[in-house]
Amino acid sequence: MENNQISYDKAVKRIEEIVGILESGEEGIDQLSVLVKDAADLVKQCKSKLRMTEEEINKAFEE
Repeated sequence: MENNQISYDKAVKRIEEIVGILESGEEGIDQLSVLVKDAADLVKQCKSKLRMTEEEINKAFEE
């Protein structure tokens, strides 16, 4: 999955979908590994976007 251009809201929705799949226990081990990696990448992107947004807000209030 190419996650570099995904919006924050879409990333969160995809993470929720992945959690649902993981909780269902219906996927095989190979697919679970891929899903966990995708979720981890999406979480990193979300954290980065939140950090950038926080910095932009802080800068706006400093001016």
